[in-house]
Amino acid sequence: MDRRVRREFGDFLRSRRERITPADVGLPAGVRRRTPGLRREEVAQLAFISTEYYARMEQARAPRPSREVLAQLARALRLPDAERDHLYHLAGSPPGPPPGPSREVRQSIVDLLRRLPDAAAIVMSATYEVIAWNELAAALMEDFSALSRRDRNLIRRAFLGPYRQGRRLYGVSDADEFARTSAQHLRAVAARYPGDPEVAGLVAELLAHSEEFARLWATHDVTARSTLCKTFEHPLVGPVSVSCDVLDIADRDQQLIIYTAAPGSPSAEALRLLSVVGTQRMDVPGLGSRSEPDPRSDRRVPGV
Repeated sequence: MDRRVRREFGDFLRSRRERITPADVGLPAGVRRRTPGLRREEVAQLAFISTEYYARMEQARAPRPSREVLAQLARALRLPDAERDHLYHLAGSPPGPPPGPSREVRQSIVDLLRRLPDAAAIVMSATYEVIAWNELAAALMEDFSALSRRDRNLIRRAFLGPYRQGRRLYGVSDADEFARTSAQHLRAVAARYPGDPEVAGLVAELLAHSEEFARLWATHDVTARSTLCKTFEHPLVGPVSVSCDVLDIADRDQQLIIYTAAPGSPSAEALRLLSVVGTQRMDVPGLGSRSEPDPRSDRRVPGV
């Protein structure tokens, strides 16, 4: 970058830093704060880079940052997509197509999950990994915050387990159909991301360990139809029948899935009970209290 571009890059970083409050990123405001927004050292900490390096970027004295550093800065500064792209262009590294499925959930989607107190809702990546959820979804399905990334992948759980009390995928009524449609969907995903090692590894694992998946994969079908209604066999409240609405988040290749029960129905009462009980299921062997999610990656929405 030449001097003029470096200066514009630094000015852009500073302007984005100054508009973020400590509360926006979970930091204490403190007293004697001389600068609006975040301090340089706070942005550096959030971006996993040194304070000196970040300061040099703002002062137009640093060399061109790598794409990895740019991605970390975009996350730390909570840049929307347009500003993220602008940051890359200023750095002389125009953003290209993503090498693999995105796992980053837009803040507006996280906020939407919080505003759905009577519905269970999750966000899935293109590879069927649950990457965001609200409290009611955790109570209905599983406390995702207590699971590793691997165990939050629903297509892996559908074909390879584990199966709770012998029931496939939380005892949901359309588990077999879900397995079929997810295999078809995964074939299309593999075509969209041919160079992504995680996608290739997931397909290879399923082919090696599930004869059912191997048979479905061999059909080369890529069409899929979602079930509009399904029933969860919950170990505490019994059957919970819900409508299932799937909303595409096209720019991230993700899906927002919302489960709602008919007002006044026994299933609506079951969801209300689960919203109170949460993930504390003391009568279910092997299930204990909730644990906190990893704040560096996946998103559970508290307070719902």
